[in-house]
Amino acid sequence: MKKFLLTGVVMVLLLVMLGGFSLFAAEQVEIELFYYKQEIVDQMEEMAQLFSSQYPDITVKLTLIPNDSMVVLRTRMAGGDAPDIIQLQAYSAVFEFAEAGWLEDITDQPVLAQVMEGATNSVRYNGRIYALPMDLAGIGIIYNKDIFKQYNLTPPTTFRELRYVCSELKKNQVTPFAALFRANWSLGHFISMAHTTLAGDKLMPWLERMNQGQGSFADPVDPKELFRLIDFYKANASANAAEMDWNEQQAEFAAGQAAMMIQGLWSYGAAIGTNPALNCGFIPFPVNDNPADTKLFADVDSTFAIASTSSPAKKKAAKLFLEWLSTPEAIRMWVEECKLVPTFQGADVSKMDAPFQDLVSYMNQGKTNPWAFAMYPVAVFEDACKNGAQEYLFGLKSAEDVINYIDQTWQREIK
Repeated sequence: MKKFLLTGVVMVLLLVMLGGFSLFAAEQVEIELFYYKQEIVDQMEEMAQLFSSQYPDITVKLTLIPNDSMVVLRTRMAGGDAPDIIQLQAYSAVFEFAEAGWLEDITDQPVLAQVMEGATNSVRYNGRIYALPMDLAGIGIIYNKDIFKQYNLTPPTTFRELRYVCSELKKNQVTPFAALFRANWSLGHFISMAHTTLAGDKLMPWLERMNQGQGSFADPVDPKELFRLIDFYKANASANAAEMDWNEQQAEFAAGQAAMMIQGLWSYGAAIGTNPALNCGFIPFPVNDNPADTKLFADVDSTFAIASTSSPAKKKAAKLFLEWLSTPEAIRMWVEECKLVPTFQGADVSKMDAPFQDLVSYMNQGKTNPWAFAMYPVAVFEDACKNGAQEYLFGLKSAEDVINYIDQTWQREIK
C-alpha cells in the first residue's frame, strides 16, 4: 500500500513539473492602468490583451481620461482609490506624486537597465526612480509637404518666413493652421513652447529663481513678443477653431483643408490613421528671425508609474507589465502602431515615417529645447498656463492678467 501511495505522489509531482495540471488554482489578478493618451486607445487595448495572453492570470483594466487627468488622479490618489499603473507626464507630475508617497520606488527594477542614458532624469526624485520613461516626443509644426510643394513654399526657419508662408496660403484660400481652442491643453503647450524658445539660455536659471519665489513668468522674455505669437496663431487658425477639439483638428488637417497644425507628433499618428496618403514633415515653431533660436520642443513625454498603495500581488503584476513593455514585441507595437519613439536602447525607429525621422534628427543635432512645462509645478501648467492662454485668446484676460495668474499660482505651489 505504501508503495502505491509513494508511486502516486511521484506521478502527481511529475505532472505538476511538466505542466500537466496545477495542484492549486493560480491567483487571478486584475490591475487597473490609468492613461491619458487618447490617440492610442485601440493600441492600448491590443497591448493589454497581448500581455494577458502571455500572463493568463493577469487582467489589465484600462481607464482613459484624456483631459485634466491630473485633477482626477489627485482626487483618486488622495481618496485611497489609486490605479495600479499610472501614466504620468515626465518631471513635475512624477516628482509631485513621489513626494506625496503615492508611487512605488522602482529603482531596482531590471527594465530600467534598458532605458537610454539621460531619460531617467525625468523620473528621478531624491536620487530614486519612480516611473518608467516610455517615449520621446516633440511639439512643433506638422506640415503637409504636398501643399507646400503645390504653392512653392519651403519650411520656415524664422518668424518672418512663417508669416510669409501663412500669407501665401491665405492668398490661395488654404487655412494655415488647423487648430483646437475649445480644449485648453493645446494652448497650454503653445504658450509654454513659445515662452521656452524665447527664453533660450535663460530658461534654467529662470526656473531656479521661480522655484525660489524670486521671479516672474515675464522675466526671461519680452511679454509683448510672447503674446504677439498667440495673436498670430489665432489670426492664422481655422475660423471655427474656438469650436474645435482634438478630433476636429485632426480631421481638418487630414483632409488637406489646412496646411499645418501645431501639435505633438502623437497627433500625426491620428491624422494618418484618417488619411494614410498624407505626406508630412515636422519642424520647430520659429519665434524670431534668428534661425539659431529655432529649436524643436522635445523631451521625454509619458511615463508609467506603479501606485505604492497597491497590494503586493498587484504590484508584482504591474512590474511584470513594465518589464513586458521592454520586450521586442511591445517595442515594435509602440513604434509601428502607437507611432511613438521609445526610450529603450537600440529601439529600431528607422522605418518610422518622415516626421519621426525629423524629430530624431533635431535631437541628434542638439537642436531641441526641453519641455519646460513639465518642470513647472503641476498646477502652474494644468491650471494657470492652460486656462490663462485660453482665456487670453478668448479675450477674457489681458496679457498682464495671464502673467499674474501664472506668477500667483507658482508662488502658491512652492510654499
